[in-house]
Amino acid sequence: MMGIDVSTVGLLVAVVTGLGSAWLARRLGRGWRARRAAEQQKLRRAGESRQVRRAREREQQRKG
Repeated sequence: MMGIDVSTVGLLVAVVTGLGSAWLARRLGRGWRARRAAEQQKLRRAGESRQVRRAREREQQRKG
């Protein structure tokens, strides 16, 4: 019977592929999280009163 032979090269290819996949997922996930946070921030600001919005804008002017 033929057994499964995991060679050193095969193991190395599997490790490199796994690391590459994890790196790619983190890169793509970072952009997705940034877009989602920006969208949530926009929705929160849409519900602000004029007084809250102006106070936030004044605070940003002082910092910037």
